[in-house]
Amino acid sequence: MRRDGRAFLIRAITWPYPTIAGIPLQTMAQPTVIVWTAQEQEIAREAFERAQGRAVSELIRKVQGHASGVGSVEALWQLHDFLSTQRHDMEGRFDFRLEGILFVFASFVKDGLLAVEELDGLEGEKLAKIKAMALF
Repeated sequence: MRRDGRAFLIRAITWPYPTIAGIPLQTMAQPTVIVWTAQEQEIAREAFERAQGRAVSELIRKVQGHASGVGSVEALWQLHDFLSTQRHDMEGRFDFRLEGILFVFASFVKDGLLAVEELDGLEGEKLAKIKAMALF
């Protein structure tokens, strides 16, 4: 019991390692190494570039719409702020590193920049992870 009268729960630590849902924390802390074949890397690069091209095309359409409405200095600075934000977002999002590319592809699928079918040729487990992560 606490001093304020409320009870608290003490969780037992299993020996030799604590667990979450029966999975040892030691196992959870170890990074999973995902192996990419040369063919998978090529498929991933092509899909990444297609998604990036689609995002850039969409951004150009938005900028053209905003630019056509610029009629004052205030509107010009708003366009500048919009472009700065978009650049920051795109530079952070479009990062082709294989160790995090499954997360990137999941976000592309979720946002409609990429269809899962465009990733055909990747190992089934990789596709399953992308599909699952795209749901959230």
